[in-house]
Parts: sequence; structure tokens; C-alpha cells
Amino acid sequence: MTISTTKKMLGVTAAAGLVFGLAACGQAPEAGGEGGGAEAVAGFKPCMVSDEGGFDDKSFNQLGFEGLTKAADELEVELGKTESKSASDYAANLSGLVDSGCTFIVSVGFMLSEPTVNAAKANPDVQFAIIDDWADNDFDGETDAPNIKPLVFDTAQAAFLGGYAAAANSETGTVGTFGGAKIPPVTIFMDGFQKGVEHFNSENGKDVKVLGWDFDKQDGQFTGEFAANDTAKQMAQGLLDQGADVLLPVGGPIYQSAGEAIRDSGGTAKLMGVDANVYDTDPKVQDILLTSIMKSMDVAVYDAAMEAAQGKFSTDPFVGVLENGGVSLSSFNDFEDKVPADLQAKLDEIKAGIIDGSIDAESPSSP
Repeated sequence: MTISTTKKMLGVTAAAGLVFGLAACGQAPEAGGEGGGAEAVAGFKPCMVSDEGGFDDKSFNQLGFEGLTKAADELEVELGKTESKSASDYAANLSGLVDSGCTFIVSVGFMLSEPTVNAAKANPDVQFAIIDDWADNDFDGETDAPNIKPLVFDTAQAAFLGGYAAAANSETGTVGTFGGAKIPPVTIFMDGFQKGVEHFNSENGKDVKVLGWDFDKQDGQFTGEFAANDTAKQMAQGLLDQGADVLLPVGGPIYQSAGEAIRDSGGTAKLMGVDANVYDTDPKVQDILLTSIMKSMDVAVYDAAMEAAQGKFSTDPFVGVLENGGVSLSSFNDFEDKVPADLQAKLDEIKAGIIDGSIDAESPSSP
């Protein structure tokens, strides 16, 4: 598959220090198909390999797995999965899925890019999909193997809405964000978030500050991993200590550590979720969760699996944007009656502006 090279960006993985190119793709397809009683071709076996966050992260991996599970259930076929504990597991886990007879394998996350490309080249008869990556590790504008379907998301668009909402709900005039690994699927949230805050300031004559990320420098605060641990909690606490009263942790389960920091602080700070609607996936944080910046990974995975199951596998990328519902901002849940009365109407207006191009929500990591 050829990716149109209208745009390239450079990023650095925190784990490996690899420099890579991210090329833009064309029109995003419509999301959200239904199986309609479809039957799978003989021998079809859908499988998934997680990143180190694991399938119970109540966010990134879990949402993708829900999409694959839905497809397998509707097709009444066996589902295979393998959970990675660290980056060193990726290659072996992919090999194990191939050996177990998987015919369609989904890799969850940018960090699995190189292992997925290697597995795809070694197994041309197996169909692969990868979330949050173009699988273009030689930066030539083409997916590196002809049997990989990229599932990518312009999350900056939804994060722009989240940043505006965070600024509108801040009482201290300071909001904060931090990430797991410093990779484009993480920093794209932070880019959109900061741009949304800045748009709020411009529209309302305010000066809400963003801690933890600097769009111009493309640098900020990162734990270096996707794990709920003391490092993540301490980073969240540091932002709270500087006056942030809305926190956006970007990186699967690290939001859980941020939630602990908020509770331990005894303050009224609010949490924002990413990827899934965390209000639904983790009831333990419902009372402090303002909203979630969502990616429809479940829809993208489901649609790709159903295509493959019916012998219609296509390597055309899925590109999630606001217009096709591939990215979105959740409701305000328990805070519906506490947010500014005109906020939702304003967000609807901003969304329309992002879609028609009159509002710039672009990130260097945008597809």
C-alpha cells in the first residue's frame, strides 16, 4: 500500500530512540459497520497482541480487544490473544500467534511497529492490522509489507475539544498533562490539548496555563513506560503541587496513578481519560472524571476483522477523525450539571470548525 506523502513528521521513541517518518493518508473511511449475520471464510482465526499495558488497562488495549471480541462472537470463531509484559515480548508473541494458526493478527500500538513488519514479511499469507502506526519504518511513504492495514487516528482533533473543556472548567487557571512513552500516539493528545487551551484563552481573554507539555519545543513530562506505578503518581502529584486542577494523563493505565494522586491530595482536581470512555471502563474514577478523549479503536478493529473474515481484507488505512466519529469527546458524565452552561454548544461549534478547516487543530503527529 502506498501512503501519500503530503506530510512527514519526525519523532523519537522513548524506548528505542528511533527516528521515523509519519506520512499522511487520504480520505478517512466511514466508521462503524455491522456484521449483519456474516460468516467467516474457512479457517479464519482473529488474534491480537497487546503492548505492555495489557488487556485489562481499561483503556487502550482493552478497547481494541473489545472490537476483536465482538467480531469473533458474531462470526462464532475462535479468538486468540497474547499479552506482552515488556517490549522484549513483542516478536515472540507475534511468532506464537502465527504458529497457533492465526490468520488475522492485530498489533496494539506504535511500539509493535517493527516486530509487526518483520512478522508480516515472514508470513505473507497472514493478514495483519496495527493500531496507531503506518508500519513505515524505512520512511519511504509506503507500508513496509503488503499484508498490513494501518488503523490510525487524528486524536489531536478530539484532544483540542478536551483542552478547551479543561480550561473552561479550571478554577486555578492551570491544567496539566503528562505521558507514558514519548511517541507520536501520545504526544498527539498533548498537542491537541494545549491547542484547545490556547483557543479557550484567545476566545475568552483568559490565561490558563498548561503544565507538562510545550507544543513549540515538542517536549514535556513522560514516565517512560505505560504502567500505573509510583513514577506516574509522583508526576501527577508534581502537577497538582504546581496548581493544576485538571489532569490529562496519556498512556493507558497511568491515569489510575493520577487518580490516586488526586484523591491523596484531598483537593477538587479533575481527571481526564484517553482512548476509551474511562467512565464506562473504570467506575472507580467516575466521581473525579471530567471527560474522556476517545479513539474508536473498537470500531476500527471490528471493521478490519469483519473484512478479513469475509475474504475482503484491504490494506487501505482506517483514519479516524471527528467527521467520521473515529475520534470524539465523551459527555461530562457526573459533571454535566457542573460545567459552564454554554460549554457543550461551544464545543459543538468548535468541532464544526475543526471539520471544515476554519479552526487549526493539527499536530505534527496528525495523519
